Amino acid sequence: MAEPKTKKNDADVDAFLDAVENEGRRQDAKEVRALMEESTGEPAVMWGPSIVGFGTRTQTYANGKTADWMAIGFSPRKANLVMYIMEGFDDHDEVLSQLGSHKTGKSCLYLKRLETVDRDVLRGMIASSYKHTQSAD
Repeated sequence: MAEPKTKKNDADVDAFLDAVENEGRRQDAKEVRALMEESTGEPAVMWGPSIVGFGTRTQTYANGKTADWMAIGFSPRKANLVMYIMEGFDDHDEVLSQLGSHKTGKSCLYLKRLETVDRDVLRGMIASSYKHTQSAD
């Protein structure tokens, strides 16, 4: 199995966030960083060139190999603010219905703007996902 390309590194999180072109996306990213730091108690760390992660967990693959991976994270992409919620969204329909405007993938939560979501619900999702990843190890 090939080494994962996305690895924890020493790149400057502040410089990365300051370089986000879109002012609204930049401000949203800084707010999500603060929410994740508050909810996890972990400092923001760069994973690869464009993901801000918090905490570390061991990811075990089907073949038994393991790799370090972030416990939770986000990336301020051009089209959306993408949050990596490792817990996924199965059985979370009620919480998602309270969140506000969003889309989901397997473990990705896509937000256009933070102003369209309930921050308390988002904070709860972040804390729940982090707790889940920590108890899964």
